[in-house]
Amino acid sequence: MTVSDLPPRLGSLTFHGPLSEDRAGRMIARVAAASPATVLDIGCGWGELLLRVLEAVPGSTGVGLDINAEDLARGRDLAKERGLAERVEFAEESALGTSHGPADAVLCLGSGQALCDPGQPYDPGVVLRELRRLVRPGGRVVLGEGFWVRSPTDGELAAMWPGAHEGDHLGLGPLVDLAVESGFRPAWIESASREEWEEFESGYRYDTELWLATHPDHPLADETRERVDRQRSSWVNGYRDVLGITYLTLVPITGT
Repeated sequence: MTVSDLPPRLGSLTFHGPLSEDRAGRMIARVAAASPATVLDIGCGWGELLLRVLEAVPGSTGVGLDINAEDLARGRDLAKERGLAERVEFAEESALGTSHGPADAVLCLGSGQALCDPGQPYDPGVVLRELRRLVRPGGRVVLGEGFWVRSPTDGELAAMWPGAHEGDHLGLGPLVDLAVESGFRPAWIESASREEWEEFESGYRYDTELWLATHPDHPLADETRERVDRQRSSWVNGYRDVLGITYLTLVPITGT
């Protein structure tokens, strides 16, 4: 079986998250306004946002950390295509306790788990304290973090990821308050729209759904179909309109 026999992965996504072109452009402009010389991307995937920040700030350099070799290879290819290969490093390594940084700008979009001990419950406080450690004075952090739009019902929790419970996330207010307690001022607070979620969730599965429709008898079809159906159901029957993602542009408080 060759690579070409396998279903494609995430080829229809520009960003690995519910993020529109317009919102990304505004976020990048706010980061670029601080003229960061160094940029660190935690859980970068293929580093689309990282590359765009580097394009917006001539002379800046960046490091993207992730443990997915396929995504990192895609990022390196994108960097070459854009003439950025000499200014960015894509490192296949864990971000837990990373020695990369401090940096002038730190990106962490939907990847807070990369900064937490996998043997412990997920804690956004740990994420925020690590981000505070990794950003230089006067720098910027862009954090994409999940929050409950409203309290999920028992039925919705049962339809989400295995073991989902209400303590998995905070509400938006408590999350922003925690950012302040962790040594930041929230310079900008925004949340993904329903349209951004739908673009992401559908794009996440689009190529694989097309593959399943045309390869129903493939040796990997049953396994792939089960996985994709489970993913889709967790969204439409579980966290749709319940789980949000906020994008916080954070500025470290001087002296903390």
